[in-house]
Amino acid sequence: MEVPKIQPWLFQIEPLDGESLSHFLGRFRRANDLTSTGLGKAAGLGGAIARWEKFRFNPPPSRQQLQGLAKVVGVDADRLGQMLPPAGVGIKMEPIRLCTACYSQSPCHKIQWQFKVTQGCVSHKLTLLSECPNCGARFKVPALWVDGWCQRCFMNFVEMTKYQKAM
Repeated sequence: MEVPKIQPWLFQIEPLDGESLSHFLGRFRRANDLTSTGLGKAAGLGGAIARWEKFRFNPPPSRQQLQGLAKVVGVDADRLGQMLPPAGVGIKMEPIRLCTACYSQSPCHKIQWQFKVTQGCVSHKLTLLSECPNCGARFKVPALWVDGWCQRCFMNFVEMTKYQKAM
């Protein structure tokens, strides 16, 4: 009797509008109980996933790398490319920045918050936060955001909106 080859399966995660690659990769990994190393091996990317989760895009992901990742995560390579900074736009790796008003509408980290040219949230006309207003802890990389709260004092991101200043 011939035994059919069992195909691996993964839970598919839809990207959110404006979501950063870091946040998307973290959501995908948690849904599928994968480490960044495991996802990197599955996509044939080695340690690139861990670098990308920290906004280290030097060198930028190649088309071939995005296609390899696309096969595993089930998202078109062009869509994955939209989660990266556009060509010629500088990015801040640190500190991680957040508009909690945006987060309350769509719970994800937006790539535009990390652009060097970004001074604040254009939608809400608010400054971006880079640390918890309650305890002062800097925000972790978005790939590690699980429940939308400070990892030190557990203050919810949505509750932080009142601490954002008008631009």
